[in-house]
Amino acid sequence: MTHTVAQAPAAAARTHYTDAVSVANHPVFQSLTPVFLLIGAGVVAGRRGWIGAAAVKDLSNLVFLLLIPALLFRTMAQVRLETLDWRPVVAYFGATLPWFALQMAWHGLQPRGIVLALGGTFSNLVMIGIPLIGLAYGQAGVVTLLTLIAVHSLILLTLSSVALELVDARSRVQGGTTPAAQLWHTALSAVRGSVIHPIPLPIACGLLWGLSGATLPPVVDQPLQLLGQAFGPLALVLVGVSLASTPWREHWREALSLALAKNLVMPVLVGISAWLWGLRGLPLTVLVVAAGVPIGANVFLFAQRYRVAQTEVTAAMGLSTVSAMLTLSVWMLLMARLTG
Repeated sequence: MTHTVAQAPAAAARTHYTDAVSVANHPVFQSLTPVFLLIGAGVVAGRRGWIGAAAVKDLSNLVFLLLIPALLFRTMAQVRLETLDWRPVVAYFGATLPWFALQMAWHGLQPRGIVLALGGTFSNLVMIGIPLIGLAYGQAGVVTLLTLIAVHSLILLTLSSVALELVDARSRVQGGTTPAAQLWHTALSAVRGSVIHPIPLPIACGLLWGLSGATLPPVVDQPLQLLGQAFGPLALVLVGVSLASTPWREHWREALSLALAKNLVMPVLVGISAWLWGLRGLPLTVLVVAAGVPIGANVFLFAQRYRVAQTEVTAAMGLSTVSAMLTLSVWMLLMARLTG
């Protein structure tokens, strides 16, 4: 009897240990933990004063003007459009683009509204999506995700860039800095500014390189790869630095609204669209989970560059990432039951 009683605590300890290992091995935990740690490192750096406001601005410019273009060009240069299955892409953006437009209409057609709409739409598919989908669904799931990643930035970031440049041109006309008679010159300048831009330009150049069928020489590919790899960690550390000085109490409503729009509403819309397009099983699951991934760091960089909604976006990214531990687990469990 004494032996049985003595074994009970040991059995309970083993159960708790097994549960802890199971949680630690969960795809959501494994994919989001590095994100938390990088953002946390940035929070520590910000609160300790290791990096000042001017340095944050300079580093944001470095990421936006050098690291992102390197990542986008290299990614798009490897895309072979003729091999892509377009049904998941059409299904995903069949829901995402109307949702983006609806949010712009809600927040207002001005730079702040465009950046907030991007925040409720743009997923962190590379840094979180790839490890999450790979751990949970294997190579077959990653193939579907990579099809989406191939055009995700091309569509959403280019659309946002064009909208921001056009809105900026309109504000210059209305503000009197540009005569209304020269409106067509202003419009042409806005279009040129949206093309000669750190986001659309490397995407277009990468696509053209991919269409040529040529491969990047190793002497060029390796530096681009290293620059692209530096993007994610540095961008997330900068998010943490901004979080350290973000007045959460003043912007929790906007942050909660964006996090709900991204983590909850968007997966529902994408799931409905994918179902209507006839997608079932693994492709449907991957699209829903991808839509539920937290807000991507590119949104923070847009807010930094155009100097609008910076605190709202920073707070929303933090809340979206934290709450994704729960919401992504729910989406993955729900899709397993629906498609199992």
